[in-house]
Amino acid sequence: TCSLLRSPKGFPELKNDTFLRAARGEQTEHTPVWCMRQAGRYLPEFRETRAAQDFFATCRSPKLCCELTLQPLRRFPLDAAIIFSDILVVPQALGMEVVMVPGKGPTFTEPLKEVEDLLKLRQKVDVTAELGYVFQAITLTRHSLEGKVPLIGFSGAPWTLMSYMIEGGGSTTMAKAKSWLYRHPEASHRLLRLLANVITDYLVGQVAAGAQALQLFESHAGHLGPELFQEFALPYIRDIAQAVKSKLKEEALPLVPMIIFAKDAHYALRDLARAGYEVVGLDWTIQPQEARAQIGKHVTLQGNLDPCALYAPKEKIGELVKKMLESFGTQRYIANLGHGLYPDMNPEHVGAFVEAVHAHSRHINKH
Repeated sequence: TCSLLRSPKGFPELKNDTFLRAARGEQTEHTPVWCMRQAGRYLPEFRETRAAQDFFATCRSPKLCCELTLQPLRRFPLDAAIIFSDILVVPQALGMEVVMVPGKGPTFTEPLKEVEDLLKLRQKVDVTAELGYVFQAITLTRHSLEGKVPLIGFSGAPWTLMSYMIEGGGSTTMAKAKSWLYRHPEASHRLLRLLANVITDYLVGQVAAGAQALQLFESHAGHLGPELFQEFALPYIRDIAQAVKSKLKEEALPLVPMIIFAKDAHYALRDLARAGYEVVGLDWTIQPQEARAQIGKHVTLQGNLDPCALYAPKEKIGELVKKMLESFGTQRYIANLGHGLYPDMNPEHVGAFVEAVHAHSRHINKH
């Protein structure tokens, strides 16, 4: 139950810290598992809770976010919860309007077109004023979890958010956003720096509110080649890790593990391994052994089953999970999908995935 508790501290004691131990590179009895988009439309109870609500109104309701975050944990023995929210709350905090259009997805009413449009953005963002509803949702959910599993907070990364702000929504080419990188490199850096500063404060605020790990989503990394990634994505990914950690120290907050998930960025794995994150998330297009070879033994890997594997019969899901665990090894590893769950997936198959990770990793660890 998600009843609003006033005191943010005095959180319940954590009972299952397997996910945090794996993130820090400590020994675990089983491989922990969670799923990107685990609080989502594949669950009938999610659709019921969300039915009458505007999407972003849901994001602004701590009680609903708490309920949606907890739903998958009532069904599956997942090892972590991730707060229900959206990466586009950050552009909203900068003063941009985003609406969820049925059948189309998130849409910006006035995307950035010209460099002058940057002047319309808030240059100083008070994250507590603009995004306090996310912090409340985290605090409430952390209490409501009753220490069952750790709670993950997250944000989109600067390039991914910039691309949405210029494209005005989803895009297959990101041509408008990429044209800024080539035509207006200085303005692009100004925007990316502004985003990085807000994201840093936002992530620190999430830890203050009770988040026990953080994931940064660079979902549109695949639209950049190595050169553009080196110039416009990686420096900000690095800066965010460093700035978040130093602010957490300054404010005497827990130093929580951080995960970087840069989708389709195989060309940058070595750099991402040295970017200051405890965990590197992988999509399904890379071989586990190849990723381990590039990233080395001092960073935990997360991923990377093809989400579409969940359409397979349950026995087949078990076989694929076993193979994945044998390839990654059961230690310094967090099992996940290589991207989020899709709305038409069968919840029972998600359960089969979670159970297979636990069963096979325990078996491998014993033998």
